[in-house]
Amino acid sequence: MKKAQNMPYQSRTLGAEAWYRFKKNKLALGALAIFILLALMANEIQSSGRKRLFQTISYAPHFISTVVLCGMIILFLNPTTGIVNHFLNAIGQESVYFIAKPGMFKWIYVISGIWQGTGWGAIVYIAALSGVDSSLLEAAEIDGATRLQKIIHINFPVLVPTIVILFILRCGSLLSVGYEKVFALQNSSNLSASEVISTYVYRTGLVQNDFSFSTAAGLFNSLVNSTILILANVVSKKAGKIGLW
Repeated sequence: MKKAQNMPYQSRTLGAEAWYRFKKNKLALGALAIFILLALMANEIQSSGRKRLFQTISYAPHFISTVVLCGMIILFLNPTTGIVNHFLNAIGQESVYFIAKPGMFKWIYVISGIWQGTGWGAIVYIAALSGVDSSLLEAAEIDGATRLQKIIHINFPVLVPTIVILFILRCGSLLSVGYEKVFALQNSSNLSASEVISTYVYRTGLVQNDFSFSTAAGLFNSLVNSTILILANVVSKKAGKIGLW
């Protein structure tokens, strides 16, 4: 007991309240990371040159290294030299140290993730839209259908199977928030909101040499993800007869 008291981050002293906080943070980050893709917007661009330019600009952030991205975020949100706080000062607001505020961490994580991954994630949906029967679009245009009506009644139904499959796959990784990005943005000030199972396993396993407990925590995370994946697939099969198996 004395040994545990001398280690404030000792894994075995964590009670139910701490575990609930970890799981809540994982769910909040994982659920908000399921973003709306831009495939329908890109598909509606008529000019092929403009479409390629749009896709290139939206794909480019995906190729930025996670460490470089986190460094950019920290620089942009710096309370003294960051461009965001320069803008706040210009409109008469005081500087805010965003990265040190626990309540802002999940928004920083999600917004930066949307910026980095939306364009690349839309590739699958753009590929699915290529299977739309052009004769249906021509017939709808002859019948006087608007662009929005064609999207709702022709394009979107083609995307539904792809959306369901990718959603099920997302459910299988709902608790698996990327370790690198969270760890790079994590500090002692935002630890209450940024601590997730992957960083917790790192601290207990490598920092505190408690390999058995960290392995159990990682296994628990994998079991929960697998359970959610199976449940999501069962519900999808019963609701719309679309599933992974």
